[in-house]
This record gives sequence, structure tokens and C-alpha cells, in this order.
Amino acid sequence: MRETGRGDRILALWCPDWPAAAAAATAGVPADRPVAVVHGGRIVACTAAARADGVRRGLRRREAQARCAQITLLPVDPDRDARAFAPVVAAVGAAVPAVEVLRPGLLAVPAHRAVRALGGEDRVAEPLIDAAAGAGAEAQIGIADELTTAVLAARAGRIVPPGRGRDFVAPVPLRVLVDEPALLGADGAETIGLLHRLGVRTLGDLAALPRADLASRFGQTAVTAHRWARDEPGRAVAPGPPAAERAVTMHCDPPIDRVDAAAFAGRRLAERLHRGLAAAGLACTRLRVRARTAGGREDERVWRCVQPLTAHTTVERVRWQLDGWLSARGDDRPDGPIVELALEPVETVDAGAIAAGVWEDRAEQRERAHRAVARVQSLLGGDAVLAVAAVGGRGPAQRLARWTWGEQPADTADPQAPWPGRIPPPSPSWLPETAEPVELLDAEGLAVLVSGRGMFTAAPAVLRRGRTDHPVRGWGGPWPVDEHWWDPERGLRGARAQIAAEALPALLLLCRDGRWTVEGCYR
Repeated sequence: MRETGRGDRILALWCPDWPAAAAAATAGVPADRPVAVVHGGRIVACTAAARADGVRRGLRRREAQARCAQITLLPVDPDRDARAFAPVVAAVGAAVPAVEVLRPGLLAVPAHRAVRALGGEDRVAEPLIDAAAGAGAEAQIGIADELTTAVLAARAGRIVPPGRGRDFVAPVPLRVLVDEPALLGADGAETIGLLHRLGVRTLGDLAALPRADLASRFGQTAVTAHRWARDEPGRAVAPGPPAAERAVTMHCDPPIDRVDAAAFAGRRLAERLHRGLAAAGLACTRLRVRARTAGGREDERVWRCVQPLTAHTTVERVRWQLDGWLSARGDDRPDGPIVELALEPVETVDAGAIAAGVWEDRAEQRERAHRAVARVQSLLGGDAVLAVAAVGGRGPAQRLARWTWGEQPADTADPQAPWPGRIPPPSPSWLPETAEPVELLDAEGLAVLVSGRGMFTAAPAVLRRGRTDHPVRGWGGPWPVDEHWWDPERGLRGARAQIAAEALPALLLLCRDGRWTVEGCYR
């Protein structure tokens, strides 16, 4: 891996709230209207106008609408985000060569090239911001010695003096590494959350910890974050010479003029590329995608990823790039169909040197699983395959949501909410399809129920299941339940209790209308 020297400064251009901005622009929503992007019933991005009304990432859809009645909610669409960002990349690339896209909404260039093209570091911000504005995007510029520091500087709109990167990042909240998808993203959320709970709140706090201890306790994610917190030299941004012997090229016959055909060709080419890299024991971390038309016009872009690319993530970037080019307007459009497509690994790492599990090919595994499930669904019918997820609720059945595989789940309850009255963990390992009636008796053989005060009417002594009596060895509860009293169909008033009886696994019982039924089993 090539190391940067302290003279190799990096410039990052960041478009705030890009998913929301791209969604608003595509949907034709005015820039001053509050807009948010929703995924899984939660806000994942929002505009400044929405934040002014109290909308924040992580809010549930209904709470966001309660805080801002005028908000426009739009779904997540990575293809839309990449397509809308293509004009920004083209505009910046026209002003400064060697543009690298870190993600839609964030790009980086070698600062010395920007300085050579536009003047000193204090003069490059305005022309690049104007270039982005001309493409319809608001932007901020950051310059620093290292890529991660430059990204953080762009989010603050700062130029970090040479050698002062560690001082600049020290007060930055640790959570920013997760909030910025081009850094750790969601894959590092668990590690960063654990460090935060242990009192490591800023990058300065993290930099003060011994790296060996972090590596042994938290793994590669923490080590990577530690290097960033110390502003240590990392990869350069200026694209080096392509690894020509690893590049793959496809001559398109017939020529490509549609995005779906480009994605299909890109998949075949990506599989060839990654087979060759795997045979050489390499993984690609920086990829050049190049397309050429019959008229000789070319579209070329370098993509950098936090994790080594897989065939699936490579196809995504090919589709994003060509979608943006083919759907461009005016002089930015290709002058004809695409006749040649090439993938060149600009930077590779030794796959054998990567620790098992650190660069786990999760995207590829998900892709294979999705294809397998889709085949089963085509054989059995759409409604025959269900997806299951944990949601919020008090009873065990309420904490599981099911929907048809491939469909968008309905707005579900938050599993992290307090849910007063919920049964304590662990949850039952088995739930009956139909309620099984049982009886709970005291030592005199009389029925044991739950009083209005939420207590047993007598100490349970026997659990009668069918015609067999089982002596009770212990119990937990009862826990009164009174929910959805306003809804006759969903309303539930009763009590739950855990019962351990001889010759039986522990059971979760529900008392309702003077009758006990089995709601779950602890096997």
C-alpha cells in the first residue's frame, strides 16, 4: 500500500444531506421545502429545512411528520443518488483532474492538482463550490494531509494547516465515523457504539489509547479508526498507473444504449475481473471504470471503497456511473451507444494478508442468498416465502414481524423503545401456532387466576395440561397486560406468567377472560 507524504495534501468536496438533496431534485421539490429520505420506517437523511423543524436522522416516520407536517418523505434509492451526483463529478472534473468518488455526495482530489489549476489552497474553494453549484448542488471544501481528515474538514468547511490534522480531529465526536458512509459506515456502528459506552467520546480520546489493546479487544475496525484519529499517513488520492495486466475489457456487440444492458454487461465484466484478482490472491480497493462510444468519446471515473470491492459492489458502481452518463443532458451525453467497457484495478491489496472476517464478503453472500430465495419464491409462489424481523412489543408474538419476501415491510414498532410491561428476557424459543389451553391450580385444586391488583389469587401448585397434572416448581410474574384498549380487535387485557413444572419445559402462559393458554415455550 502506497503511503502519502506530508506534502501530498488532499482536497475533499462534500455535498451536505446528499440523499435528501438528490431525492428532492429528482422529485422536483423546491429547495426550501423540508425533505427527508426514509428507509425501514426511519429517517436516514434530511435537508436543513427539515432539521430546522426538529427532524433528525433515526426518527420514526410518524414522529418526523408530527414535528414537521409539511415534510416530503421519499424512499431510499442509491441509483438515484449516484445518477444525480454524476453532473457534479463532471463539473468538478472539468476544473480539476484526477477526481475520485468516495460515495455519491463526496469526492476527493489531490490538493496539489487543484492548486496548480486554480491557485493557492485558499483560492480553490470558491471555484469548486461554484462548479458544484452550477451542477445543482451545494458543497463544502476541506483540505488536509490525510484523506479521512480531509473528509472531516469538508464537513466543517475547513482547511487544516499542514501537520495539524491530529489537533483538528481531536474534538470531533467518535460517532462521525459511523455517520459518514465513506468512512466506517454501518459496519462499524457496533464497535463505535461500544467504545462510546466505555467513555471514548471523541477521536482525541481514541488516539490516546494504546493500539495493541484496541486491536486485541475490538479488532480491525478500532485499529483503523485509531489510525485516523492520529492522522497517520494512509493511501494517496492521485490515481497511479492502472494495473494493466489485471484490467478487463469488453467490446459490446451490440452496442449499449440502455442502463439495464450496461448493468448486465458490467456484471459479466466484474465477474471476470474478480476471478482474475482472486486467482492472483488480490482484492481491489480502487477501481477505474471506463466506457467508450462508437464516436470515440470516453467517460472515465475512479471509485474508492472503504472495503475491497466484490463483484456485486463493482456492478453497482458501473451501473451508477453509466446511468449518470446515459441520462445526462446536452453536451454531457454520450455521442452514441457504448461500444467498449473496461474495468481497471487502480489499487489492490494482498487478500491473504487481510484477517478473516475483517473484509468478509457480506455483499456477495447476501447476493447469493437473495438469488436462492428468489428461485424458491418462483417455484412456490410469492406469498410462500416470508421475511422475519424483530420489532417492538410486549408479548413474544408481537415482537416478530412477518412479510412477503421482496416487499417493503409495513411501519413497525421500535424494538428499542421501553415497552413497559414486556416479559423479561430471554424470549421463548418456540411459539405455538394456535393457543393451547391449560389450567393453573392451587394446592386445594382450585383455579388460580390473576386479581385486579395484578397478583395470583393463590400460590400455583399444579399445572394441568390435557389430562396430566404437573407439580409447579417455580414461577415468575404475573405481569398485567392492558393495551390497545381503544381497539376492539387488537385490545388485550389480562396477565402473563412464567411457570416451571415437573416433566415440562418452562412455559409462558397468558391469562385472559379467566382462562390460561400457552403463549410460548422455553426449550
